[in-house]
Amino acid sequence: MSELRIEKVWKEYGDQIVLEDVSLTVDSRAFVALVGPSGCGKSTFLRMLLGQEQPTRGNILLDGVALPSEPGADRGVVFQRYSVFPHLTVLGNVLLGKELTASRYKARLFGAARRSALDEARQLIAEVGLAGAEDKYPAQLSGGMQQRLALAQALIMRPKVLLLDEPFGALDPGIRAEIHTLMKRLWHETQMTVVMVTHDMREAFTLATRVVAFERRRDRPEEKERYGATITKDISIWPPRIAGAASIFSPDRDGPVTSLGHSRDDLAPLGDI
Repeated sequence: MSELRIEKVWKEYGDQIVLEDVSLTVDSRAFVALVGPSGCGKSTFLRMLLGQEQPTRGNILLDGVALPSEPGADRGVVFQRYSVFPHLTVLGNVLLGKELTASRYKARLFGAARRSALDEARQLIAEVGLAGAEDKYPAQLSGGMQQRLALAQALIMRPKVLLLDEPFGALDPGIRAEIHTLMKRLWHETQMTVVMVTHDMREAFTLATRVVAFERRRDRPEEKERYGATITKDISIWPPRIAGAASIFSPDRDGPVTSLGHSRDDLAPLGDI
């Protein structure tokens, strides 16, 4: 299970209120997109889910248990800027999470444990489409390949929750479409819940099961510091997307739709007149 529950959360920095009275329940294996204008606190909210920031008031629970006060292996994250280590190869980047977990200070695995971790890392690298690039360094990869690597790096620990902070915003449209397809497949094949921040409304409605909008209800200059953003819209996608279940649309609701025959608004065939 990987249910998130946010209960009356506020976030303040000194006298400035960034988020106010935010309550949200994210079901296990849901894919939630967070949208809203720049500066409304979406990334701050994501950092609180990660554990980098703490709520000023309120509670954040994962499977009914309060989140720890620091990031953990149960929450993976991918940022817009490629969060990979430039001095490590593709295989080294993906393997690092396993090594740090097993040996916090030496970051090394040995014997059967290393062989098992290498096999798992290579399998994940292949799943994200980087087979054959295991010995390359990030500087030798394209932007799309680096983002695939960042996804593999986040997924190697099998997190309950995957957090995405505008991860595809810097990619070209063609590469972004490929990453969207990969992201859909990974979501269907794993047991994780996904929370994604994006400014791209098409991306939000293409990938998510729910689209949640943050906005300041009072946004005049003199009110910005004393009134924070909150959830103003919570839209469930219809027909529902369910992880692991095939879409009733083929090949995809955002792709071409196969004709289902005549509808009542179609012109009658000439032979029927």
